[in-house]
Amino acid sequence: MNLVPLGDRVVLRQLEAEEMTKSGIVLPNQAKEKPQEAEVVSVGPGGIVDGKEVKMEVKAGDKVIYSKYAGTEVKLEGEEFIIVRQNDILAIVQ
Repeated sequence: MNLVPLGDRVVLRQLEAEEMTKSGIVLPNQAKEKPQEAEVVSVGPGGIVDGKEVKMEVKAGDKVIYSKYAGTEVKLEGEEFIIVRQNDILAIVQ
């Protein structure tokens, strides 16, 4: 099944949380903070959103950093995705 976002929305697959700190301490599941880094799965067409023309600047496969409390979490066929607006994406990781 494909998720096809509308307008300026982007579907993200969140990357896994770190299991160990840099100093070597293993973190239990409760202590893991959700990462703000994700992979772009699909991108909407852009177009006119709220009266302004929006050009999509990300593409499928990009790794991005997004706002901490942004988006809507969706579970589909056992996989979890986050749907965000493009302006909730802060940076592309290169």
